[in-house]
Amino acid sequence: MAHLWKCSGLRWSPDGPVLVWDGGRRSVLPWGKRIGFAVPEGGVRTCVGARGHACPVRAVVSGRSTGARCEECARLDRAHSVAADTIADDPRPYRVYLAWFGPGMVKVGITAVERGSARLLEQGAVCFSWLGTGPLMAARRTEELLRAALQVPDRIPYAEKRAVRAALPEREAERVAEVRELHARAVVLEGWPESLIHEPCQAVDHVGAFGLAGVPAAVGDVVELVPGGAVSGELVAAAGPDLHLAVAGRGVVVLDTRLLTGWELAPLPTEDAEFAVPVREFRRAEQQDGLF
Repeated sequence: MAHLWKCSGLRWSPDGPVLVWDGGRRSVLPWGKRIGFAVPEGGVRTCVGARGHACPVRAVVSGRSTGARCEECARLDRAHSVAADTIADDPRPYRVYLAWFGPGMVKVGITAVERGSARLLEQGAVCFSWLGTGPLMAARRTEELLRAALQVPDRIPYAEKRAVRAALPEREAERVAEVRELHARAVVLEGWPESLIHEPCQAVDHVGAFGLAGVPAAVGDVVELVPGGAVSGELVAAAGPDLHLAVAGRGVVVLDTRLLTGWELAPLPTEDAEFAVPVREFRRAEQQDGLF
């Protein structure tokens, strides 16, 4: 019987994307690498727990859930989340940023200074620039100020990011233009907290880091893993939690690696194994009143 592995998710290292497995094993993902695994027949997806603690009841969770947590563990995870605004006394300095994902899609957010640009890579931000640095609550107030004044959200669904990723301008100057324009509008706004230090506009482009230059647009994305299913393809790009896989006979298909967590996976015996999991075609979705 093949050894089964449990995926802990995708991480971004200085050398690129890395899949992390329970027990600490890591799989570096260079472009061109063959990605292949199967879900054993009869397999079930179980809750991954929260904050380093296993789920006490090993609850079964939906194959379509990107969090892979039961209700109780999801509640515990949110209770200690800066993103959910439940922590007010974090002493670490924070940065406010503008992130661009594609034409007309910009968001404002915050991240701890010690994390560098990791948060932007994890979100799949194609371009970004810092706006300011300061204490957590000052960063929070600035985020809310900019969200209201610039009419930009603080969250964007991953499905929308994937869809717009297929229409990226080829020239970097065009990709960073919206970030530069919004940065210029942001720094002249009144109401910035005094404890937040303004940062100059230094737009960073991640097309190279993501491997997106010259890659064919994706034709669809994986909806969920299923018992007896298999994924097989060549890695051509990655952005945020998404792997862009060139699948024989289908084109490029996006796999959100958050769908892997909670499953026990087995390596494929051969490289030519069939790609056999549900896929949502982007073209079909675009015909449904603009919903992704």
